[in-house]
Amino acid sequence: MSLIVFIAVIFAAILHSVWNGMVKNQDDKYIALAAIVLGHVPLSIIVLFFTPMISIKSIPYIFISSIFLAGYEWCLLSAYRLEDYTKVYPIARGSAPIFIVIFSLLFFSINISTFELMGIFTISLGIVILGFKNFKDIKNYSAIFYAMATGFFISCYSITDGFGGRASSSPINYTAWLMIFNATVTFPILLVVMKKTDALRGVLSKGKKIFLVGGPLSYIAYATVVWAFTHAPVPLVAALRETSIIFALLIGSFFLKEKLTFIKTISILIIFIGVIFLKLF
Repeated sequence: MSLIVFIAVIFAAILHSVWNGMVKNQDDKYIALAAIVLGHVPLSIIVLFFTPMISIKSIPYIFISSIFLAGYEWCLLSAYRLEDYTKVYPIARGSAPIFIVIFSLLFFSINISTFELMGIFTISLGIVILGFKNFKDIKNYSAIFYAMATGFFISCYSITDGFGGRASSSPINYTAWLMIFNATVTFPILLVVMKKTDALRGVLSKGKKIFLVGGPLSYIAYATVVWAFTHAPVPLVAALRETSIIFALLIGSFFLKEKLTFIKTISILIIFIGVIFLKLF
């Protein structure tokens, strides 16, 4: 992984931590996620006018990825319905790189060195620790299933976007079409199935800030990662993206006055060691 790609993914991770912090602070997670998804659209439309048109070969990947995104959104919202954000989200994000590695090795013959594997698993371990430290407090263990399923779908859309971004000849334009399709087709269908269409109306009253700020930040982070997928192996980029947890913890500690506990500190150190494995070895 080149230094430029490394810095770009770290930048995306920082943006990811910011918009996720906004979602975390919104009590109604349906409204929060709806605001993020709809907030992708304005910037996506602007991007379409200033980037090269995607290749026809990438269109199937947009449809497939949007289905996986819907699965991710459904499982994540289901997990939030059963348990607190802080208990399920680390498990979802920490398990995703593991799934990506397994699928990459089994089905796509992607070459990953021993040190890179150590880095990926170390980062995942550091993230998952944050979720399992509250394991004894989890009242509904179905939430663990949905959190793991969320990680599964993250791995599926990440791998799909890796292929789609490469086939598109314009990963930024590819991301714009994907976000528009998700916001106008798959996500509304998901809300109908979940009987939560009122979340769309709730964006106007309770989700304006997330729509105006979180949505664009989420799009930039996602597009940056898709671009990185075209320049480095998907498992490495996906694992490095999850360092957003570090920035989320630091933002919470320094700006939101959240306590930086011993477990959180250990988690940060473990993730940092994983990053060193990815970059230096």
